[in-house]
Amino acid sequence: MTQLQSARKELRECATETDAQILQRFFKTGPGEYGEGDRFIGVRVPAIRRVAKTFRDLTLDETIRLLHSDIHEERLLALIILTEKYRKGTDDEQKMVYELYLSNTRYINNWDLVDLSAEHIAGAYLRDRSREPLYSLAQSTMLWERRISVLSTFHLIKRGEFGETLRIAEMLLRDKEDLIHKAVGWMLREVGKRDRGVEEAFLKKHYRVMPRTMLRYAIEKFPEDLRQQYLKGTIDPP
Repeated sequence: MTQLQSARKELRECATETDAQILQRFFKTGPGEYGEGDRFIGVRVPAIRRVAKTFRDLTLDETIRLLHSDIHEERLLALIILTEKYRKGTDDEQKMVYELYLSNTRYINNWDLVDLSAEHIAGAYLRDRSREPLYSLAQSTMLWERRISVLSTFHLIKRGEFGETLRIAEMLLRDKEDLIHKAVGWMLREVGKRDRGVEEAFLKKHYRVMPRTMLRYAIEKFPEDLRQQYLKGTIDPP
């Protein structure tokens, strides 16, 4: 049995039918929903992380084959392994992981897969490089690439760099997808945790045209009286 076969076998040993049914519903896999057609076998994230520790030495080729699976938990396992390979890799290895990541975005096709990996691979790689790839992703017709774009900036936010987040948020203000509204609002909230003034300057300029969900996520941690002012539209623009 190959390492890849062993990893798949161990993952299935952690699966339950009850969890499969719960996850299918939670990740909106029904007709017309954002996760339409995705398949779950019923493995929770802590168990997937344990399997990833055992099989962290899968080759890149094996890991990408795992990422190409039609089973959600196998793709998640692959991304956990890829983030670890990136973290421990040499410059050349990190470049290879980053390039493989961006060339396989069609398999990073649910919000948990994006949120677990984008900041740790794309965000980390572009930290000291041109951020132009993030803007290309922000203009993608693919929902998940747009989410990768904004979530990748979480790595920069944690370093006190907010410019990319604000520029991409501005690009996505009129996005029609709720999962983008949530992601942008979340990242704006993270900016505000570190510098309320920067977040509020952005909000005062844009809050009246922002999708309601985006605004609610962005102001979630504000004092209640200030939240209500934003929600009622009584904050004066800059």
